[in-house]
Amino acid sequence: MREITKKEPWPVLNFNDWKDTLATVHLWTQIVGKVRLRRMPWLNHSWHVTLYVSPYGLSTGSMPYQHGIFQIDFDFIHHQLIIITSTGSQATLDLRPGTVADFYKELFECLATLEVDVAIYSVPSEMEAAIPFEEDTVHQSYDAQKMERFWQALVKVYNVFTRFRAGFTGKCSPVHFFWGAFDLAVTRFSGRDAPAHQGEAPNMPAKVMQEAYSKEECSCGFWPGSEHYPHAAFYAYCYPAPPDFAVQPVKPDGAFYSQEMGEFLLPYEVVQQADDPEEALLAFMQTTYEAAANTGHWDRKALECDLTRFETEYGCFRQA
Repeated sequence: MREITKKEPWPVLNFNDWKDTLATVHLWTQIVGKVRLRRMPWLNHSWHVTLYVSPYGLSTGSMPYQHGIFQIDFDFIHHQLIIITSTGSQATLDLRPGTVADFYKELFECLATLEVDVAIYSVPSEMEAAIPFEEDTVHQSYDAQKMERFWQALVKVYNVFTRFRAGFTGKCSPVHFFWGAFDLAVTRFSGRDAPAHQGEAPNMPAKVMQEAYSKEECSCGFWPGSEHYPHAAFYAYCYPAPPDFAVQPVKPDGAFYSQEMGEFLLPYEVVQQADDPEEALLAFMQTTYEAAANTGHWDRKALECDLTRFETEYGCFRQA
């Protein structure tokens, strides 16, 4: 059992230290996420495909199948993939160094044993030069300690995102994990339609992208980095972006607007090293939201709320 302290510090993340594990696990989550995509009814903005932060790792949550419901969980404490069904059946795979092709094969063998009938499009989404899962013998790294460290960061971020989400009475997404880009995100909506999105992503139908951005939105997320930008970071953007969105003042110190990426960025290490990481991240989320809402002329009075009186009266969200 892990030693538990009263308030553990935010973990240090170095992209170059675990990029090989990240690349492999990213593809594993795509396989599991595509199972969820096929078994769930379509929800607006592709919310039906996402994974969720759990006490052990990442989870699909309950998914319907022919005998009831089933669920797939990544456990990054015990380093297992666990599949459970409402019939009482269960299957487990060890998370260990191994190829994506082997993971794909073993997962679908387990699903067949559990009588879960599902087939997926086996090419990774949102990736250039994607290798079909069943042919990928290139990605095969798994460092358990470094994967658990990233998941512990996700837990910290999830709690702050959940707190931020509570200050909005308009339409707002869950706090959820998109396996396409491997990021945790939460999105607020103005309530108005948006112009047709013209962006593209590899192995992503244009209609899916257009439906995802069919409403005016402001999104904030957490991303582990890439070879192009080798740093874990928080991001914030809005769609459509008013001309003066990029020049709005945001907090904390260290946050900046990236012209190349078209969004505000805040390096993870700025939050990790802050005297109060939670408040530093909340400041970024609030000020970038205000930048979007003010320049986009959102009806903030109708969309925002202050529920702190309920927290005080009913003891909600009190940190130990």
